Amino acid sequence: MQQAIYQPGQSRDLLVLLFMLVDKSAIADYIPQKPPMVMVDGLVDSDKKSTTSVFRPGSGNLFCEEGFFKEPGLIENIAQTTALRAGYEAKQKKEPVKVGFIGAVKNFKVFHLPRESDQLTTVVKILNNLWNVTIVKGKVFVAGKIAAEAELSIFTREEKAD
Repeated sequence: MQQAIYQPGQSRDLLVLLFMLVDKSAIADYIPQKPPMVMVDGLVDSDKKSTTSVFRPGSGNLFCEEGFFKEPGLIENIAQTTALRAGYEAKQKKEPVKVGFIGAVKNFKVFHLPRESDQLTTVVKILNNLWNVTIVKGKVFVAGKIAAEAELSIFTREEKAD
């Protein structure tokens, strides 16, 4: 387990970077999405039931409008956090990263839209995982306050052998 040295007054962002399991430079190896559709910057934590990612949209993001990260981006961020989890698990088992698709969105709630400069922390909890369908509940936080939440059904495609 990684240990971080935290100094009082130190940026929380720096603390998150010290604990990163997958950083921005390696994200492309863990998810099937490619720029400009990448909506995760790093994997902070992942265990049997939940996964935590971080993401800072930035002004050039496809889902930013008038300085805010919009609803479709929030849904995609939750979905990509789920994809990052699957990719991390696949890499641990030395298996290929699978492609996933959002099959359904339920109970989507937006409490406030993040600013394009905000760092999002997204926590995805696995509700059910059966065959090629994973049902998750995702929550997006900004500075410890919930910005959005949703339940997603994610379908993964089994790759055909060449």
